[in-house]
Amino acid sequence: TMVLDFPLSTIVAAPLLSFAISFFSILWLIKRKADWVLDLPNLRSLHSVPVPRIGGLGLLFGVIITWLFFSVIMPTPVWIGIGLLLSISLIDDIWHAPIWCRLLVQGMVAAGFSTALLLNIYGWMTVVCITVAIVWMSNLYNFMDGSDGLAGGMTVIGFGYYGLFAYLAGDYDFAVINFSIAAAAMAFLFHNFYPARIFLGDVGAIPLGFLAAVLGILGWVNNLWSIWLPLLVFSPFIVDSTVTLIKRLLRGEKIWQAHREHYY
Repeated sequence: TMVLDFPLSTIVAAPLLSFAISFFSILWLIKRKADWVLDLPNLRSLHSVPVPRIGGLGLLFGVIITWLFFSVIMPTPVWIGIGLLLSISLIDDIWHAPIWCRLLVQGMVAAGFSTALLLNIYGWMTVVCITVAIVWMSNLYNFMDGSDGLAGGMTVIGFGYYGLFAYLAGDYDFAVINFSIAAAAMAFLFHNFYPARIFLGDVGAIPLGFLAAVLGILGWVNNLWSIWLPLLVFSPFIVDSTVTLIKRLLRGEKIWQAHREHYY
């Protein structure tokens, strides 16, 4: 629903707060060295030295604190989803959780969101399709997080457009939600442009992919934009990952293994 009495100053103040908290949180993580979560170079990597991969924790810390401070309206399944994905992704970054465990949590989160918000309106077929789409978006965001500035840049652009279209549609609360993510990602980019001093890690990429999907769906359900808008906005990630996956499947390759075949 549109929030017509929302103070427009908040649309400026919220992203500034999100930027500041994220910037200094990530800077603190860099200064801490975070040796316990280093991204070691592998067959997929474009970097040649170990880099901390926990920057997403600082990015999302700024976003969540800003949302709480400005009391934005967010469906409960989204809050639960962010919490669970942050937890399992952080565990994976530190101890390398089994893929079945990660997919189980991602599937539960996606199914919970889809069932709670879409079942009564669109039926089971839509719920199943949207659940698969959310899980895929969460993972492809992680797949595409392989070059300095790439995932952070897509986050600024993608959620920036979400915020802009929400603002133009008159839903200022939803605009703040998305602009806060874009601003936090801008703060992350200051530390992630080449040569990157920190990476997003699963703890950043997986929840951001989830948010890219669910906020895009919420905008559609609330008649802020067409279902095609999220697909177009995030098409650089969606097309690259999907086409690459299909090519590797057709060649009988192990799609879960690291590789350097993305078009980026």
